[in-house]
Amino acid sequence: MTRLNWGMIGGGEGSQIGPAHRLGAQADGNFVLAAGALDHDADKGRDYAQRLGVAADRAYGDWREMLAGERAREDRVDLVTVATPNSTHFEITKAFLEGGFNVLCEKPMTMSVEEGEEIVKIAAKSGKICAVNYCYSAYPMVREMREMVRTGQVGKIRLVVSNFSHGHHGDATDADNPRVRWRYDPAMAGVSGQFADCGIHALHMASFIAGDQVRSLSADFASTIPSRELEDDAMVNFRLEGGTVGRLWTSSVAIGRQHGFEIQVFGETGGMRWASEQPNQVYYTPVGGRTQIMEKGENGLSSEAERMTRVGIAHPEGFPLAVANIYVDLAAGIRGDVRDGLPTAEDGVRSMAAVHQAVASAKANGEWVDARPPMYR
Repeated sequence: MTRLNWGMIGGGEGSQIGPAHRLGAQADGNFVLAAGALDHDADKGRDYAQRLGVAADRAYGDWREMLAGERAREDRVDLVTVATPNSTHFEITKAFLEGGFNVLCEKPMTMSVEEGEEIVKIAAKSGKICAVNYCYSAYPMVREMREMVRTGQVGKIRLVVSNFSHGHHGDATDADNPRVRWRYDPAMAGVSGQFADCGIHALHMASFIAGDQVRSLSADFASTIPSRELEDDAMVNFRLEGGTVGRLWTSSVAIGRQHGFEIQVFGETGGMRWASEQPNQVYYTPVGGRTQIMEKGENGLSSEAERMTRVGIAHPEGFPLAVANIYVDLAAGIRGDVRDGLPTAEDGVRSMAAVHQAVASAKANGEWVDARPPMYR
């Protein structure tokens, strides 16, 4: 099968997310890195792209140069990944969609709900894919949980408890580190800090597994380090459209917790638990029965979990391969085989609406608010 041309904006040398995208995109032979504008420093970006194997004439100084260059080529890139600072996501994603390119955007997709709704409309009009990198939903055992809910194996879902809480920003003496500080600066991060950074992963996961959308929420935000303008800890109660109760905690000051992303789903006839630090396992307890540990790669899992699995039982598959699963479904979609489960611009705008409404709720002492974007009310 001919490999698709892939381009990347941002994710340059030393970035946190860049390596995961480069590993993920190329893991299955679907994409080749053909173009890039990898750094805000044009010379550094060009140099790094060429060291990664990009031809000199496709190692661009910035995204505008890349857009103009790729639009003029017959072998233009089939997919563009946007992995730049949050405040630039909307402008770049919009420009490439309007230019006729498929786009994978890092979260949050936009800074405002209005921008998010515009991206949804532009993607629909263009006929191009606009995906958002909620990659945790692409772990094999997360897909197994989703299939178990879909097929009624835990009954009607009563309660979802999700959290994404770590302690890596808990050192007040390190609060001015530029790699940390921007996340709590409204000029760079937007209206929310920790909830927009990690909490929306937890919220998306709750909706994804339950197969339902968030309707309303009540939030409590706290900035536990005084120099921070935005929250570093948040508790959010929410309700899904079908009535499921949701509880979410997200924090960056929970010292002792490492990655800290986990989700529990409680239905009428059973419960399940998954944690990102042990991603190959789901703990499943049928009502009145014993707790079972389900393992990635074992017999009897759903076809969806099997599809997302690369290596056999007892061999770990981590974060880059979850990202790779997003790229597998993107490649299929570009080739005309649209796969269920790929996070899209619709997920992106729903997350942004939840962020803005959570901020409003927190300012109103936890008042319950409608969490949906206006276009879906």
